[in-house]
Amino acid sequence: MKLLFDFFPVILFFLAYKFADIYVATGVAIAATIAQIGWCLLRREKVKPVQWIALGFILIFGGATILLHDEFYIKIKWTLFYALMGIMILGAVAMRKNPLKSVLGQEMELPDHVWRKLSMAWGCFFLLMAALNQYFASTLSLDAWVKVKVFGGSALSFVFVIAQAFWMAKYLPDEATNNAANAPKES
Repeated sequence: MKLLFDFFPVILFFLAYKFADIYVATGVAIAATIAQIGWCLLRREKVKPVQWIALGFILIFGGATILLHDEFYIKIKWTLFYALMGIMILGAVAMRKNPLKSVLGQEMELPDHVWRKLSMAWGCFFLLMAALNQYFASTLSLDAWVKVKVFGGSALSFVFVIAQAFWMAKYLPDEATNNAANAPKES
């Protein structure tokens, strides 16, 4: 459900594009992102920094797309967003900080070297996504770019997340061992 919630604006963007045009779809993406943040705030959930950054990007570049009636801005939004995420993550790693551990460390326990490799992998993945988006945005028609962005980008992200999960699994504490160690002893 969390993954579906994260992709909510992208799904609505695609549907609006199919039934209307890029400008309506961009407006829908803006509204969906605002609603997504609002829902988190309403439920008193912490809004992650990346969600605030995504909101800023869609407001600025989506707004420019609609106001200037130019699809260039919504296309470049993704290139710049992915590039910023990659640079921020890799920059933090270079400064001996671990951005993924600070975000996900409460949800799972991993050795520090694994967190570092995971952060580096995500930083490089985001830079790859930026390069791919820029290539497709500048070489494909709008219709083809939307399909590649929504389906190709989502599929690539999904495959990357699954690959990371399999890689991390060998470093996660064994649940059975933890449960046995914490079980009450019989007298």
